[in-house]
Amino acid sequence: MARRGLLISGQVRADRQFFLWAGCVAYAMIAGLTVRIMLVPGGTLADTRLWERLVACALALAVYFIVRRNLFVGIATGFAVLVALSSLRHPL
Repeated sequence: MARRGLLISGQVRADRQFFLWAGCVAYAMIAGLTVRIMLVPGGTLADTRLWERLVACALALAVYFIVRRNLFVGIATGFAVLVALSSLRHPL
């Protein structure tokens, strides 16, 4: 059974229309979920204000592109900005 999968996998091409469509659907789902989290957050994120989330997202995107699309640095920046803005509003 595993040999059949191995034989067939060599014939699958990632540039086919189905795989391009599946990639587009995946990007659309990620974008939709991101917008939903930004506008209608749940849990701890619901305690933050919309402008704090938008500023953190904008700075995260800017840093992501500045550092040559480094996803880790972009996410870390967004997290740090959101924590900093929230802590300014609710000091310990």
